[in-house]
Amino acid sequence: MLIIGLTGSIGMGKSTAAERFRFHAVPVFDADAEVHRLYGGPAAATIELAFPGTVVAGSVDRKRLSKAVLNNPQALKRLEAIVHPIVRAAEKKFLMQSAATGHELAVLEIPLLFETGADQMVDVTIVVSAGPTIQCERVLRRPGMTGDKLAALIARQMPDDEKRARADYVVDTSGPVGDTNARIDKLVKSLMGKSGGAIKIWQNMPDKTS
Repeated sequence: MLIIGLTGSIGMGKSTAAERFRFHAVPVFDADAEVHRLYGGPAAATIELAFPGTVVAGSVDRKRLSKAVLNNPQALKRLEAIVHPIVRAAEKKFLMQSAATGHELAVLEIPLLFETGADQMVDVTIVVSAGPTIQCERVLRRPGMTGDKLAALIARQMPDDEKRARADYVVDTSGPVGDTNARIDKLVKSLMGKSGGAIKIWQNMPDKTS
C-alpha cells in the first residue's frame, strides 16, 4: 500500500483534494477532524488541566483554547504534546485497517505534515497550493476569522513556497474546483499500483499513545 501525505497551508484546498480522493474510493484520514473529535470529549479533561477554563460542558471551547495558545509557542507545544500522540495512534489504526482491506492507496490529510516531521512516515507528499490573495480571500470568508487571526495561523505554518519545494507533487487549486478535481484524478491514476515502505514504519510503531 502507498501512503500519501496530503497537506497545504490554511485555505489552500486540502478538503477539496481529500474529497476527490474519496470519490475514487481512496480512504482518507482527516487529522483536523480527529482533533475536533478529541476536543469533544476524549481529551477534554487533560486539556482543561493544562489550560484551565478552556472546557465548557465537557467539551473544549475552541475560541478559549485558541486565545490561550495564540502567539504563545510554549503553550502551543503543551497542547501538541497532549493531542499529537493520540492522533498518531488513530492514524496507525486507520492505516492498518486500510491495508487489511486491500486498499492500494491511503491518504493522511495533515495540515502540519512537514512541520511535525510526519512527511518522514509517508511514501509520497502532495501539497495543495494557491496564491496568497486567493488564500486570504478564502479564509477571511470563514465565520469568526479576522486578519490578525489569519496572520497568526499562517505564522505557525511553514511558508507555502517551502512546502512546494519539499513536495513530491504540487496541485494548483487556484482555479475552479473542476480543475483541481482533474489534477487529483490524474494523480490517482498515476499512483495506483505503486507500493511503498512507509507502512512498515507504522507497523513497528508502539500502540501506546504517550
